[in-house]
Parts: sequence; C-alpha cells; structure tokens
Amino acid sequence: QVQLVESGGGLVQPGGSLRLSCAASGSIRSIYTITWYRQAPGKQRELVAAITSGGSINYARPVKGRFTISRDNAKNTVYLQMNSLKPEDTAVYYCNYQAYAGPAYWGQGTQVTVSS
Repeated sequence: QVQLVESGGGLVQPGGSLRLSCAASGSIRSIYTITWYRQAPGKQRELVAAITSGGSINYARPVKGRFTISRDNAKNTVYLQMNSLKPEDTAVYYCNYQAYAGPAYWGQGTQVTVSS
C-alpha cells in the first residue's frame, strides 16, 4: 500500500512558476512509475509528465520545455517544476504511483490556477 501526498498548488499569474511535490510513503517497490496527471473542468484527464524508478522521463507535448519532473530518492518525493505557466495549465494536478504488475495509487490532487 502506497500513500501519496501532493502539495504546492495555488494561484499564479500567467508566466509565473510553481513547484508541485508528491511525497510517497508505504510499500514502495523497486520498479515503478510516478506520473503527474491533470484534469481541467470539462476535460479528460491527461498525462503531464512521468518518471520511472530507473530515471526515465517523459513529457506531454503541451508542457515540454516548460515543466521539469525530478525526484529526490532520499525523500521518496517527486517534483514538478512548472515554469512559464499559461491559463490552459489550470487544472487539478494528481500524482499517480504505478508499480510493475501492481495497482495504481493516487494522491488527493492539488489545484493549480493560472489567471490574471
């Protein structure tokens, strides 16, 4: 069983920055993927960025070049640095943990609002 706690969301102006954190605890397996998803009102949930236990990284096209996913293994924490934020980035951001051949776990979500 894995618990995920997200933090760092808030209100920011267009062009601003936020850093989201996803702290994981519990039965962390050696092979896993942590993925940031987001969902805006009226929109489907979409993948934002992902990082594996082996260090592989993947970004969705809309955020590539603006967002950076990273990890701190000592703290079991994954970060999403969000720069040059746009209004279309407004969404609830969720952290997802997926172990190889295991179930998925979700954080509670954190609201990111980009508005003037």
